[in-house]
Amino acid sequence: MFRYTVKRLLGIIPILLIVSIFIFMFVHMIPGDPARLVAGPDAGQKDVELVRQQLGLDKPITTQYYTYISNLLQGDLGVSMKTKRPVYDEIAQRFMPTFWLTVWSMAWAIVFGLLIGVISATKRNKWQDYAGMFSAVSGISLPSFWLGLMLIQLFSVKLGWFPTGGSDSWKSYILPSITLGAGVAAVIARFARSSLMEILKEDYIRTGRAKGLKENVVVWRHALKNAMIPVITMTGLQFGFLLGGSIVVETVFSWPGLGRLLIDSVSFRDYPLIQAEMLLFALEFILINLLVDILYGVMNPQIRYK
Repeated sequence: MFRYTVKRLLGIIPILLIVSIFIFMFVHMIPGDPARLVAGPDAGQKDVELVRQQLGLDKPITTQYYTYISNLLQGDLGVSMKTKRPVYDEIAQRFMPTFWLTVWSMAWAIVFGLLIGVISATKRNKWQDYAGMFSAVSGISLPSFWLGLMLIQLFSVKLGWFPTGGSDSWKSYILPSITLGAGVAAVIARFARSSLMEILKEDYIRTGRAKGLKENVVVWRHALKNAMIPVITMTGLQFGFLLGGSIVVETVFSWPGLGRLLIDSVSFRDYPLIQAEMLLFALEFILINLLVDILYGVMNPQIRYK
């Protein structure tokens, strides 16, 4: 497992280099002139050209990429065109609010998703199953922006229990985490139900029941552990999406996170900030996939990596 992990970590380097090429090309295809935005609407053409030279945008695209990747390999993410601050500082300031929002969202989504999935699988075709799957379908179907606005209207505007936005206190995390985790909990519930129903048909489950094991022991200790592999895969991918910043939810709740930062940077054509964020998202997905593979071996000792 150790050798496999090291090989995967070393393999991240060429992957990120390839990804950086596509990100660089994509960013420079975004319509609009960042030099014009930096210079301001009242600036003359000469001023715009001067800003373009200062930003290095007058050089060939290959030269720009060489400069970008050279700085990146030295740990230099560049300077934001909009704020004139280092990109590292901009991302570091926004990362933790998104991280903790993702953690809280995934925590309650996993708990409730697994609970609904297990109850639905063990009470198949009964009212508990129908109620659980109705909740799951509703969670997937409801648009996150609509759910967020409804929660704000009820719990913030009418009842005044929670703030409408920001990340100033623990109360600020309640409504955004519910909005962000609703769809994830629904997907986990459906995956857990489907996987657990297949496991409950296995011979060793019937053997355990025949030996007199309690149903709770059979389900929670034996069946659920083997049913978790597809759930872990899906949960890892969902965690990567949320950690990348949920643009809609962060916009609705005025959340100072990575998703909202990406929207602002795209609007301003802030090339260094856009490139750094997208590269960070790619790195997150790669690391999360590696963690998921390692968890496979923890959940099922029969799985071995070379």
